[in-house]
Amino acid sequence: MANIKLTAEEMRYMALLQDLTGAVARDCIIDDENNRVIFIVRPGDAGKAIGRRGSNINRLRRLLGKEIEVIEYADTLEDLVKNIFSPARILNIRLVKRNGRNILYVVVDPADKGKAIGKGGKKVAIARIVLKRYHDIDEVKIR
Repeated sequence: MANIKLTAEEMRYMALLQDLTGAVARDCIIDDENNRVIFIVRPGDAGKAIGRRGSNINRLRRLLGKEIEVIEYADTLEDLVKNIFSPARILNIRLVKRNGRNILYVVVDPADKGKAIGKGGKKVAIARIVLKRYHDIDEVKIR
């Protein structure tokens, strides 16, 4: 894991997630620009964090007044990408260095392209934030 420094606010959000859901957050990213909080949880804890029919997420959303995203942590770039874009089926990922920038091409099942991009490009935006933080990726392109 990169050398990530958490703010007091992020640590409070992580403690709140754990208290409310029992899920263990490894990381928390506050995305003020999009009024959302992205929790990176321990592998296997996403279901716990989300709750039955999203009940835990809805409680957190009301408490924090922000959109909530939950992603399971993974050690490898490929597994983290799969977790971010789930339930879209990832067929292939390719990392390309161009002009000193890391560009990740994510090939998805054509039937899942909409799911992978998300409403208004939401999934891609989240992928960009998380993958920059963990793997120094500058750009994410869906194919």
